[in-house]
Amino acid sequence: MEENMDKKHSGKPVASFVLGILSIVFVLFWYVSVPCGILAVIFGNKASRKLGSKLGKTGLILGIIGLALFTFIYVSMALVLILSRY
Repeated sequence: MEENMDKKHSGKPVASFVLGILSIVFVLFWYVSVPCGILAVIFGNKASRKLGSKLGKTGLILGIIGLALFTFIYVSMALVLILSRY
């Protein structure tokens, strides 16, 4: 059923874009950022491959950036906590 949908009727590119933005905005809240980033990457990958959507590719990139920022911030916080004891 999904293969018969046009580019106009698929919500994956828009969902990927919105979820990618949310993963960046809420990067300090892991319970929002990580699921949104993962879903943005999944939806963006499907939308850019099957539909050739630029908005889907943008959502994919935003999801990757959100996950990378999350990883950087939380690894930095862990290192600061560990190194502050010495």
